[in-house]
Amino acid sequence: KRADLGNLYFRSRWEANYARFLTFVGLPWEYEPTTFWFNGIKRGTRSYTPDFFLPSQGVYHEVKGWMDAKSRTRLQRMAKFYPSVKIIVIDKTFFHDANKKRLCRLIPGWECEHKHTAF
Repeated sequence: KRADLGNLYFRSRWEANYARFLTFVGLPWEYEPTTFWFNGIKRGTRSYTPDFFLPSQGVYHEVKGWMDAKSRTRLQRMAKFYPSVKIIVIDKTFFHDANKKRLCRLIPGWECEHKHTAF
């Protein structure tokens, strides 16, 4: 749970930081508001809950540190069962760039390795 984010529970530091980033840039967001079900699937991945919904853009954002087989299956099934739903994957590239730019010095509450180091 992160007190600065309405005491919401996030599954990772990256998800919490992405919520802080969206807030910082003024984009309204909802955390895990919708679960999509894959009707007719009997085994394996039968549903998917994207991390963020951005109502002003009508898109979902999924924060992924790595793309494992289960995650790939979810995204493939989303494309098949819900082709009109747009999902943007936010991967490690975003967070590596954020650390290089030292967003922890700009965005309140940002969790990073070099929080207290000099430039």
